[in-house]
Amino acid sequence: MHKIEVNVGVSVTEANRRQAEENREHLDEHGIRSIDILGAVGSGKTMLIEKLTPVLKARGYKVGAIVGDCYGDDDYKRIHALDIPTQNLNTGTECHLDAHMVHHALHKLPLDDIDVLLVENVGNMVCPTDFPVGSHKRVVIVSVTEGDDVVNKHPAMFRECEIGIINKVDLAEAVGASVERMERDMRRHNSNIRIIKANLKKGVGIEELADMLIT
Repeated sequence: MHKIEVNVGVSVTEANRRQAEENREHLDEHGIRSIDILGAVGSGKTMLIEKLTPVLKARGYKVGAIVGDCYGDDDYKRIHALDIPTQNLNTGTECHLDAHMVHHALHKLPLDDIDVLLVENVGNMVCPTDFPVGSHKRVVIVSVTEGDDVVNKHPAMFRECEIGIINKVDLAEAVGASVERMERDMRRHNSNIRIIKANLKKGVGIEELADMLIT
């Protein structure tokens, strides 16, 4: 019979926080700046990495990535095709990456060959909020196609992020979404958030984002 020990006095979020701090220290030791990218399925997280990577490379930065998904390697294949060190993390029934998963991924990456590490979290606007992974900045991306009330429905996500991206602004009129409302809601939930209005398919907003990430 297997013996299972459970310490009911240990908070899951507190244990994650401690591991996140260790991850941050590990990244700092290697001189790596890490960005946690949050957002719903279809918001544009993978495309953001696809568009951002060549811009960062052109500025002289070596880029790596960790790609999180519940299942499969579709996003991983897209990012790995950029010819950068990449690790795929499947979370199964978990709706977010956690610091322990990222810890293991870090030990599989050639950290001495990376200046900027982009972490694509699982597509979810709720669960990742309480589980930092040790990144230096958190970026949340939403699309106008999710509805202009998406920000107001997920206030905690925006309070935890330094940068907010409103993607697919070119489609706002077609889907009846107000970019102004989305921007206003972001600032109401986080007065310090820096906002980018983007059309990632055409690369609009990427240079601005690169400026924010490396300052």
